Amino acid sequence: MEKWLAAHGADLIRWRRHIHAHPELSRTEFATTEFLEERLTEAGLTPRRIPGGTGLLCDIGPDADSAPRIALRADIDALPLQEFTGRPYSSTVPGVSHACGHDAHTTILLGTALALAQMPDLPIGVRLVFQPAEEVMPGGAIDMVAAGAMAGVDRIFAVHCDPRLEVGRVGVRVGAITSAADTVELVLDSPGGHTSRPHLTSDLVYAIGTVITGLPGLLSRRIDPRTSTVMVWGAVSAGKAPNAIPQTGMLTGTVRTGDHATWSLLEPMVHEIVDGLLAPTGVRYQLNYRRGVPPVVNDEHSTRWFERAIRALGPDALADTPQSGGGEDFSWYLEEVPGAMARLGVWSGEGEQLDLHQPTFDIDERALAVGVRLFTNLVLNPHR
Repeated sequence: MEKWLAAHGADLIRWRRHIHAHPELSRTEFATTEFLEERLTEAGLTPRRIPGGTGLLCDIGPDADSAPRIALRADIDALPLQEFTGRPYSSTVPGVSHACGHDAHTTILLGTALALAQMPDLPIGVRLVFQPAEEVMPGGAIDMVAAGAMAGVDRIFAVHCDPRLEVGRVGVRVGAITSAADTVELVLDSPGGHTSRPHLTSDLVYAIGTVITGLPGLLSRRIDPRTSTVMVWGAVSAGKAPNAIPQTGMLTGTVRTGDHATWSLLEPMVHEIVDGLLAPTGVRYQLNYRRGVPPVVNDEHSTRWFERAIRALGPDALADTPQSGGGEDFSWYLEEVPGAMARLGVWSGEGEQLDLHQPTFDIDERALAVGVRLFTNLVLNPHR
């Protein structure tokens, strides 16, 4: 492994910078897919595109009939966000960037694939999953599962960049590491009227205020707080004139939870609470509840496997990591097979810790080699 990294460490950086400079939005990752396909084919591998033309699957090592097989996943899409890093390899596509860190995920999996391709007699089989469209709903993980990505696979693993962890450290935990993320859209309707005579109409703004405070508050009393469930409004609109009760209004927000069982209860509970809050106001409404992704819940065996691979990086490599309120469509794979996601440190250890999805986000590129070592450790030293 170290010999391969010594020979190809500069290639990892070059590949990452190429992908970073040429980001593509969800389900339009045609050039990225072609770039990966060419590198894999040159290494003697046989990648196959999924229907739709973006995203790849590729198997390495023994087949599933003769040995266990794990999947390693990377997401390949970018964000609709202008980059302001000022780097020489900055995005060349206006309004699109890899502020999500997916360029690093993709490069790490590509490097892992090419390193493993040179190693004879792997102890387990490996399926490479280069997934499109992680940044949209429904995510591309659903497309990959439909294309057979989990067929014959026993477990799946992935890493995600973490700018709060220093390079060389990797965080993992048993249980939920991300949250389910659903969207609530509430459209309200009233006859409207004069603010001097609210008793002659249905006061739409008052109704909005009731839901703004009432829904998050009542959810917090109906759901066990240990599930890390939170409801937050992100946008509200209604009216223009100070002396007119508006006829229409809208609220949008998100509901998140780290508990899979709670996720299944949220939609009917939100409908019930909103109906109870608005019934006395006389305001009509339409509630659009859109389920997003389940929480990523790391199973214990897969997490211990990850911990073993992380410890092999060095005595201080393994780090604790909290549950995130963000959503990740890696969770759809875990509806099919057990697995785990870890957080890969990409902070240099100096200066500001820039967050993901910021226009100035970038990584310390030493993390690429760490990621390749980690993935190959998973394969070469399987946890029985």
